[in-house]
Amino acid sequence: MEYASYFFEDLNINIHTASFKNEYYISAEIAGNDCNSSSDCRYAEAQKNALDTALLKTLPKGATLVWKRYFVSDISNQKHLFDNNVFSVVQQPPLNGSKISVLAYFISAQNSYKHLFTGGMFCREGNTFEQTTSIFNNYAGQLQQHGLSLAGNVIRTWIYVQDIDNHYGDMVSARNDIFAQTGLVEHSIASTGIEGRGVHSGVHVTMDAYAADVNPEQITFLKAETHLNPTCEYGVLFERATAVDYADRRHIFVSGTASIDNRGEIIAPFDIKRQLTRTLENIDALLKEGNAAMKDIAHFIIYLRDSGDYSFVKNYFDSNFADTPRIIVHAPVCRSGWLIEIECIAIAGQTTSNPARNNFFTHYA
Repeated sequence: MEYASYFFEDLNINIHTASFKNEYYISAEIAGNDCNSSSDCRYAEAQKNALDTALLKTLPKGATLVWKRYFVSDISNQKHLFDNNVFSVVQQPPLNGSKISVLAYFISAQNSYKHLFTGGMFCREGNTFEQTTSIFNNYAGQLQQHGLSLAGNVIRTWIYVQDIDNHYGDMVSARNDIFAQTGLVEHSIASTGIEGRGVHSGVHVTMDAYAADVNPEQITFLKAETHLNPTCEYGVLFERATAVDYADRRHIFVSGTASIDNRGEIIAPFDIKRQLTRTLENIDALLKEGNAAMKDIAHFIIYLRDSGDYSFVKNYFDSNFADTPRIIVHAPVCRSGWLIEIECIAIAGQTTSNPARNNFFTHYA
């Protein structure tokens, strides 16, 4: 992985980039709380315009945008800024004091696989259980139109639950039922279930997802059982991490990971320093099981329950992952004892003679 950082003084934007051959991950954030002479950054529209301009200035020659994920502070008053082509917009306030941050993914390649990114899925009708059920059923229908299935092709989901302390259990129950019906029991899907609000009022659950037309032999589920217990032991079905192999690279999707041991117990309640250390240790164990390392991480998303922990966490990442793309947001974790949850994507180089593991790219829908 190659990393770089930039500061666009005219836009007041900090950029972090990670690249692996023809893949590029970029995070863009407003630098601090100060406004500059060229745009009044008190306003969300000015911030979004500056972020998008900085991404274009950073864009490698010949690269194509695959998706953007926007993290916003007040979705009711900011949703008009985003058109229907945006992959993901979620109210998870950036903790650097700005109104909007963005994480983007670009590619520059000829393609040989179909990759389907689907964002902002929701259902207005019913309670949390019913909304979750409808989202998964509708998504399964969309996948079928592309010749894909929930059990065979979905690699990663992001599930945003409004008022997670009260609605998370119902979302989990509905997801468990869907997985039981579709054969997702022995293996599941890498996922993050986290506090977040979508663009539509009255919606308790919003989901983003990624699927690919890969073969089963290309997929490995990572457990790190020396550090983490199976999720089914506390009634939640998701994979700790999922690796997907291609001819020259392995993609590893690490689910939202917290400070937990292999008995499912929280390590260091109320201690953000020790929880951050253990969370990263757990991620490192998952990556090692997938023949990767922390130096292969393409980006982090860091979720904090308590905004008062931001300065410590920011300083840690500035010191230890200075150039790695990352976004730090306020988003309570599904268990109140967890102060922090972290997810990431890693890309590790490899070679294989397996003919099923062809070049990485083809078609994005």
